[in-house]
Amino acid sequence: MARIGRNDPCPCGSGLKYKKCCLGKAGSHILAAAEKNKEASLGERIATLQEKAVAGQQSLYTLGAFILFTTTAGDGWVLDITEMDAVQVASNGTILDIVIDESPETIEINWTNRFAIKERNFVTTSYADNTVRTWEGYPTHGIASAMKKVKKKFTPEMLQSIHHDEDEPDIDHEL
Repeated sequence: MARIGRNDPCPCGSGLKYKKCCLGKAGSHILAAAEKNKEASLGERIATLQEKAVAGQQSLYTLGAFILFTTTAGDGWVLDITEMDAVQVASNGTILDIVIDESPETIEINWTNRFAIKERNFVTTSYADNTVRTWEGYPTHGIASAMKKVKKKFTPEMLQSIHHDEDEPDIDHEL
């Protein structure tokens, strides 16, 4: 696992050195990187991903701790590598409705599956009924490579800080 040095560029994408940006801050700015860089929000990226799936265009890219990909068969997925969560956003060229609540501070997604890569196949386990499904022909090599790159870019602490434990009460911080 790569460690971020004080003088390395901040992984939040601000363009500042880590020591001048996120070092010592309680919360990570991983998910705010898109906003700081004036990039599209996750919701906008998902809409673009769905369009590519409908067109049968294969794509794979990362956004913070998320991996988004489409297949030539018209499937599209969003993956969260910190918890190995997945949600299908397109199936056979048809856009699927997903629940996403995005604000500048948080992103909440109704994850429907857990995912794994087993024997060069993309495998999902449904949260609803524990159904296991193997998806052949998916870009598993690219997904595995993207996972490694994201894990090298961010420390485990930064990746873990993305998630909010629902058992913990919300804490308001005064500035």
